[in-house]
Amino acid sequence: MGDWWRGAVVYQVYPRSFQDDNGDGVGDLKGITRRLPHIAQLGCDAVWLSPFFTSPMRDMGYDVSDYRNVDPVFGTLADFDDLIATAHDLGLKVIIDQVLNHSSDQHPAFAESRKDRVNPKADWYVWADPNPDGTPPNNWLSVFGGSAWTWDARRHQYYFHNFLASQPDLNFHNPAVLDWHEETLRFWLDRGVDGFRFDTVNYFFHDLRLRSDAADWRNKDKPDANPYEMQYHLFSKNQPENIGWLERVRRVLDEYPGTTSVGEVGESHHAIQMMGQYTAPGRLHQCYSFEMFGTDYSPDFFRKRIEAFFEGAPDGWPMWALSNHDVMRQVSRWAKFGISPEALARQAGCLLLSFQGSICLWQGEELGQTDTELAFEELTDPQGIAFWPEPVGRDGTRTPMVWDGSTTGGFTTGTPWLPVKAPQLARHVAGQARVDGSVLETYRAMLGFRRATPALHGAAGTRFLTLPDPVLGFVRDEGVGAVLCLFNLSPKPVTLKQMGIEEQVGPRQEAAFDRASVTLGPNGYGFFRVLNGFALG
Repeated sequence: MGDWWRGAVVYQVYPRSFQDDNGDGVGDLKGITRRLPHIAQLGCDAVWLSPFFTSPMRDMGYDVSDYRNVDPVFGTLADFDDLIATAHDLGLKVIIDQVLNHSSDQHPAFAESRKDRVNPKADWYVWADPNPDGTPPNNWLSVFGGSAWTWDARRHQYYFHNFLASQPDLNFHNPAVLDWHEETLRFWLDRGVDGFRFDTVNYFFHDLRLRSDAADWRNKDKPDANPYEMQYHLFSKNQPENIGWLERVRRVLDEYPGTTSVGEVGESHHAIQMMGQYTAPGRLHQCYSFEMFGTDYSPDFFRKRIEAFFEGAPDGWPMWALSNHDVMRQVSRWAKFGISPEALARQAGCLLLSFQGSICLWQGEELGQTDTELAFEELTDPQGIAFWPEPVGRDGTRTPMVWDGSTTGGFTTGTPWLPVKAPQLARHVAGQARVDGSVLETYRAMLGFRRATPALHGAAGTRFLTLPDPVLGFVRDEGVGAVLCLFNLSPKPVTLKQMGIEEQVGPRQEAAFDRASVTLGPNGYGFFRVLNGFALG
C-alpha cells in the first residue's frame, strides 16, 4: 500500500471549526478524534488537518510560533498522539499541514534574527536595505494588502512577508533553514503522521537579486479588488530553486514508507503547468491548485483543466478539490447552475469523485453546506477585513461544522468562535444520515462506488467526449470495466441520442436511457457500462 495516495479521497478538517470538546467555542484535537468515525463511515481514505501548532493566531494558525508543538487552544501532543492512534484504528491515514514559507513574528528564530545583522539567525529571514529614498527595495506586494516589505528599526532594514507583516518569510537560500525544516518534518513523521500538505508550496524561494515583479499582462473584465492580482509574480515566488527543495523533501519521505505529500500551488497564471512540474518523478507525490475554485460550471471549464494536467504532466499526479478553507463553498459559487442547492451539491460531489486523480473534500461539503453570510463586525479573517466588502474573505466557508439541529449545531456547548446561522443549521449530519437521497448519503454511495470501481479510483485514463453544452461526458478507462460518466451541468433537461450503452451503474440523479437515447434531467448525472464503439450525440 505504498501508493495508497494515488486516487485516494482525503477529507480536510479545519480544527477550529470541526468539533469543540471543552466548551470554549473553538474546535480541538479531542473533538476531532471523537468525530473521526464520521469521516471513516463516509468512506474517505485519509484526513488532512489544517494547522494546530502553537500560534498567536493572527492568521488562524497559519502563523506558526512553534512548529513542533500543539497550541493549547487545540490540546496537547498527547491529544495528537491519541488522534493518530484512533485514526489508524479506523483505517484512516493522517496528513498534517506544514507552513514552512513563513513563521509567526513571535517565533524565537525571528526574535533573534531581528536583533541585529550579526547574530546566528541574522540570515534566517529575508532582509534588505532600503532604497536611497527610504522606500522598500522593490515593488513586491503582500497577498493580504500593501507592500510585502515592513521596516524594522532594530536592523534598519526591511523584512519580506508574502502575507501579513506578522508572518515574515524564511530565507530558503540559507542551508541552515532547510536543515531546520527537515528536522521538523522528521519530528512529525516519527510521531506517526502519514504525510504532509505543504502550504504555499511555490512561495518558498525568492529572487536573490530582488528584481521587481511585472504588471499583470492579462485583459480583465473588471478591476482587481486586491492589488496583488495586478502583478505577474516572476520574482517574489515561483523560483526554480523550489524544485531542489521539493526533491529533498521527497527523499525524506521515501525514508518513511507509505507516506505522501501534497503541495498547494497558489498561482493564478500557470498553476496547472506548475502542478505538473512539482509532481514530476522524485518530487512531490501530488499537488492541487485553485484552478477548480472558479465561478464557471461548464463542460469546458472542467475538461480544460484535467486535459491540461495529464497532457503536460503524464508522469505527475493531481489532487482535485472544489472548495477549501480559503474559498467560497461550491454550492454558493455555482448556485445559478442548480435547480436546487441539494441537487447541485449531489451532482458536484459525484462529478468530483469521478475525476482521474486524488480528491480532497472540504468539511461540510458532504452536507451540501453553503457559505455563511457574515457582517463586517463578525469577521476574524485579516484578508476579509482588509478588503471588505470585496472579496468578503474566508470566514464564510470556515464557520463550524453542523452535526445536529441544536442552537450551535452540536459543535460546542459554549459560544462558537464564528456564528452558526440558520441556513447552515438546516444542513446537518443527524438530519441527513440514513435519509435516502440526502447529500450525505449520496456522497457515501459515490465514495463506495468509486472505491469498488477500478476505472474510477485507479490510474485509469480519461477520454472526454465531444457533446453539446451543457453536457460533460467522459469515459474512465477503456475496454472491459470502462465507465461512461455523464453530467448535465444545468437546471434544464437534456436528451442525447445513444447507441451502445449497456447498463446504468452507481449513483444517479434524473438519468435514464433506452435503446435510442439518454435523458438527463435538471442537474442530472449517471454512470454507464458501454459496448465497444458506443456513440452519443
